Amino acid sequence: MAMKSGDSKDKGLFTEINITPLTDIFLVLLIIMMVVAPMFQSIDKQIEIPEINSGISIEEGKTVLSVSKEGHFYIDGREINPAFLSDELISVASEKKQKEIVLKADAMVKSKEIMNIMRASEEAGFEKLVVAGEPLSKKDQRELAEQNKNFSEE
Repeated sequence: MAMKSGDSKDKGLFTEINITPLTDIFLVLLIIMMVVAPMFQSIDKQIEIPEINSGISIEEGKTVLSVSKEGHFYIDGREINPAFLSDELISVASEKKQKEIVLKADAMVKSKEIMNIMRASEEAGFEKLVVAGEPLSKKDQRELAEQNKNFSEE
């Protein structure tokens, strides 16, 4: 935007860009993104996975069924009604080529619920069910090995 500057004798145009409004807009957008960004985090952060001694990492692209300690069910991050678990698994199984499901359940979820999930996934046509766990640290593994060694000596 060109404006005349100075008195009427000066015929030059003021051609510099005022970046203050642009800076204000960027600051507002930055604040909005800082507020909204935590909402994009995965639902899985609320699930405390039980610890295991060993295992392999989970490959990407598999169907993931997550269960929180409050009893909320999620298939690939989408919340579902537990009453319709079988129906949801059947519809997901029909869409996937790979008939494998990964179960991520909170440590506080009852074994009965895990058995119901296993039964429903089998009925839906999944051929393999992997139960995800959090591997123990090397320190914890050494402590367990030491305890087991002491226990076997007694």
